[in-house]
Amino acid sequence: MKKLFVYLKNYKKECVLGPAFKLLEALFELFVPLVMASVIDKGINGGNTAHIWQMIGVMVLLGVIGLVCSITAQYFCAVAAVGFSGKIRTKLFAHIGRLSFKNSDNIGQATLIARLTSDINQLQNGVNLVLRLFLRSPFIVFGAAIMAFTVDVKAALVFLFTIPLLALIVFAIILGGAPLYKKVQSKLDAILNITRENLTGARVIRAFTAEKAEIARFEENNRQLMARALFAGKITALMNPATYVVVNLSIVYILYTGAINVNMGTLSQGEVVALVNYMSQILIELVKLANLIITVTKAVACGNRISDVLDIKDGMETEKSDDTSDAMVEFRNVSLCYSGGENSLSDISFKVKKGQSVGVIGVTGSGKSSLINLIPRFYDATEGAVLVDGRNVKSYTLSEIRSKVSVVPQKAQLFKGTIRSNVAFGNSDATDEEIMEAIRIAQAEDVVNAKGGLDSEVGQMGKNLSGGQRQRLTIARAIAKKADILILDDSASALDYKTDYNLRKSIAEIKDATVFIVSQRASSVMNCDMIITLEDGAVAGIGTHKELLESCPVYEEIYYSQYERGDFNE
Repeated sequence: MKKLFVYLKNYKKECVLGPAFKLLEALFELFVPLVMASVIDKGINGGNTAHIWQMIGVMVLLGVIGLVCSITAQYFCAVAAVGFSGKIRTKLFAHIGRLSFKNSDNIGQATLIARLTSDINQLQNGVNLVLRLFLRSPFIVFGAAIMAFTVDVKAALVFLFTIPLLALIVFAIILGGAPLYKKVQSKLDAILNITRENLTGARVIRAFTAEKAEIARFEENNRQLMARALFAGKITALMNPATYVVVNLSIVYILYTGAINVNMGTLSQGEVVALVNYMSQILIELVKLANLIITVTKAVACGNRISDVLDIKDGMETEKSDDTSDAMVEFRNVSLCYSGGENSLSDISFKVKKGQSVGVIGVTGSGKSSLINLIPRFYDATEGAVLVDGRNVKSYTLSEIRSKVSVVPQKAQLFKGTIRSNVAFGNSDATDEEIMEAIRIAQAEDVVNAKGGLDSEVGQMGKNLSGGQRQRLTIARAIAKKADILILDDSASALDYKTDYNLRKSIAEIKDATVFIVSQRASSVMNCDMIITLEDGAVAGIGTHKELLESCPVYEEIYYSQYERGDFNE
């Protein structure tokens, strides 16, 4: 949490002026009971109407000055709090964008979203309230006690008993409630995760008519969140009745002793009213202070959670390596293990020359995507070495290695904007001619023409396009980047066989590009220069289509599950 305070350094002026104006407001507020006492003693009891109007004018003046001070303080505090949270949000967003896939998988997307939204909002509210009340409330409490002693020492002795007792009640309830609010926040993460799963998987849920089950799951977690929040609320709700009992008993004592002293002539009626007002001020400020501490407790918990994410290293640091290779891509005894699991890839070795096309085939879960994810360093191999263009990928910076690789993921991802902005996403300098050439290769010309040109709108996540249209535009985006290595990770699954054939034919015409085609369709990889067949994360066979049909039972089984024996492709 302390590390986050560095983001307040540009708001030193606001952090000083905000509390300073709040203290001025509090100072003027402390004079109000004395003015009221003067109204009663000299104005009402003395029958001095002019004095009453004079004191009313003084109170109005104090109120106006206090209002100006309060508004000024609110402005400075808001500027500091919003600026502080804005800088943290920017820093956190940039940091999350640099996290490796491994770290993102471990943390969870719902947790990261919660850190960026609710946690930062809680932190912003905490900073705002601290700047406004952290000095003001104690100042009012002790200031009211001191002012009470200036009115009458004997009558004010009750303050010495009341303030510590109120503080004890307030802080006891806070210490009991703070851990409960942490549990509430953690349960909120679970609710966010369920909500995200239901929104992203809405079609699957409807397809399997699982709405009732998902509603029941959400309601159960929501009930648990409500139960925790209610329990925490009940604990903190004890504060008001407990403090009001103590304060009202103190006020009764002041009125009782005050009445005796008024009859004896040692205390005036206005002074008794002033003492009661000071006691009320103390109550109000202690309740404010209690709420402040609750908010600060939440903010500190949220700040620690944000710091924990910021402290995570991206896990993809550049390392020195003497490994060299004459191939464009080489895997040397590579194994990959995700966190807390068994090897997803085991002892993978192969070489790919520049300009070659490589097919990667295997049944679902065989490790195809895991293999190609090692090339752009989405993940790092746990054993062995992956070399690109003669160097170990770990010796590249992330920007260097990813400038050499262009990936079309399994799930087509488009951004809100235009067709032009999406296709030129990886190459901002691409001309319209280059963009249209990439679109032609990706068999997406009909999409552009149907939508009305390159400036036609693309909805968020490409929601206004069909699955095949999205896939073709993501392929065009990868081609437009003009990277040395092009990876198509099962990116033609939504395309018909004719479009898939034309796409592969066009991609084969790209000069000097090393192409990896990941697919479960034998037709998509059979014409590749090399086909890597995977089974349970291990290489079952490497070779051309004809070689694998003769020597690899796994490839043969996949092929004949899609083609009849005796087909001309054999």
